[in-house]
Amino acid sequence: MTDDRLIVALDVPNAVAGLALAEELGDAVSFYKIGLGMLTGGGLALANELKQEHGKRIFLDMKLFDIGATVEAAVRGLAQFELDFLTVHGDPYVVAAAREGAGGHDTKILAVTILTSLDRADLDGALIRDGAIPDLVQTRAANAFEAGADGIICSPHEAALVRALPEAEGKLVVTPGVRPFGSAPGDQKRIMTPAQAIAAGADHVVVGRPIWAVPDPRDAALEILAEMKSPQAARPNAPS
Repeated sequence: MTDDRLIVALDVPNAVAGLALAEELGDAVSFYKIGLGMLTGGGLALANELKQEHGKRIFLDMKLFDIGATVEAAVRGLAQFELDFLTVHGDPYVVAAAREGAGGHDTKILAVTILTSLDRADLDGALIRDGAIPDLVQTRAANAFEAGADGIICSPHEAALVRALPEAEGKLVVTPGVRPFGSAPGDQKRIMTPAQAIAAGADHVVVGRPIWAVPDPRDAALEILAEMKSPQAARPNAPS
């Protein structure tokens, strides 16, 4: 079976390009992320096509953030498509509203802690409270879990801290900011390799440009999958 720990970010211009990439990757990849950048380019239609006609798992990365009633209504509308993951910001009231909106659907609500493209200077500019990023991520993760989140979005650098939380038992840790060795970081600032992210406690890693922006995306995906199964990806002290 395809290893669905790898989620490929379809950060391409529109649904036509996204479908073409998915067809090129074929059975090598079973899980895709569709984000805001493709929303006006047919992203939701592509999500449904990949899910219903191609049997793929779908991560809808909307990062919803609004008043509780609006978040609840938005999630209720999106959950009817039975997509696998949906992101909201990690504020407890947002998570609780999203959980209510998901109702009896199987869509997992994942809470964003701090974007992997941000560092402490960025947080200072946004007037986010003082403190080391790992500490802030761990606190936001704990609060989101208590509010009902099914999982957390964090950088690989914080994956072990989130995984160690008592509240994380049975929950998901999903890490963007993953770059194979030698890949350009792009706009990401807190990154690790796929093997490092899995070893740190990630259930899924999200990879975009190192796959879709290279000459042979399928080969790039297969190399990442092989790395994720290597001894370097083994989790220290993980149960056998």
